[in-house]
Amino acid sequence: MLKRGSKSIIRSDIGARSGEMIMNNGLINAIIAYIMWGVLPLYWKLFNDVPAGEILSHRVVWSFVFMGILVAIQRRLGDMKRIAASRALVLSLTASGLLIAANWLIFIWAVNNGHVVETSLGYYLNPLLNVLLAVVFLREKPNRGQWLAIAIAGAAVLIIAIDYGRFPWVAISLAASFSLYGFAKKKIVQDASVGLLSETAVVLPVALGYWIYLAAVGKTTAWTLPASTFVELLLSGVVTALPLLFFARAAARMALSALGFVQYIGPTIMLFLSVFVFKESVSPVLLAGFALIWTALAVYATASVRGTRVVKTN
Repeated sequence: MLKRGSKSIIRSDIGARSGEMIMNNGLINAIIAYIMWGVLPLYWKLFNDVPAGEILSHRVVWSFVFMGILVAIQRRLGDMKRIAASRALVLSLTASGLLIAANWLIFIWAVNNGHVVETSLGYYLNPLLNVLLAVVFLREKPNRGQWLAIAIAGAAVLIIAIDYGRFPWVAISLAASFSLYGFAKKKIVQDASVGLLSETAVVLPVALGYWIYLAAVGKTTAWTLPASTFVELLLSGVVTALPLLFFARAAARMALSALGFVQYIGPTIMLFLSVFVFKESVSPVLLAGFALIWTALAVYATASVRGTRVVKTN
């Protein structure tokens, strides 16, 4: 027969294991999402001849269609009525929808105009803003090792920005919009699929309105693409939705600061693509800055593991 103290120890151990499983699940989802985002420039390069705004409009429409089908299969369309009845949810999802749409537009424009290195810089900067938001608004408290990692990463980003030679507005805009989007997602208690459908629904009227405008002035480009390329554009809904779904699940299971540092996977893949595939120039100083950021990531990961062990021991 177990004593009362033994039962509490067992319950505590089960709770710790459950928390660890949730964290691991979040980490796996985050890694998958950031790998997908890392290779995304390869996809958008397929549509070099299509203006960024037009690509964005198709991205919004086909994401809405794909998510609508997915939510219908999940039999969760009724959740949309509940969202529409909640003013707070509507406002929150409107904010997150506008933020992610702005991020999409900047990213597509940057990739198709030869700024993949700067997009990489933006997503390296993003985790620092995540940590700032987490500390200021969510009251998360990094330990000493994590603060050291943040300081190293901050210095690296400063070096990279100075070496870049001009104000990196693309990088800053991408970092700010996606950090705020991640912060907004932490505040929305909503199923990932339904949430993403709601976000695309927010900007859908703008996308459809832009289609009408392009048709009226005779400037439609996407509809004149070869059939195979247009089918690839139709798949932008799937390409857009899948990493966001994985990200939403990760955001619900991980601390915002930890989620931010896993993000270094994405911009590192983008950096390699910019150098070896798109042949953009990268200076030795820039490479040194990226090496510093990876050092910061290693320090942060080590400090996080040690912090978790200390909590379990206590």
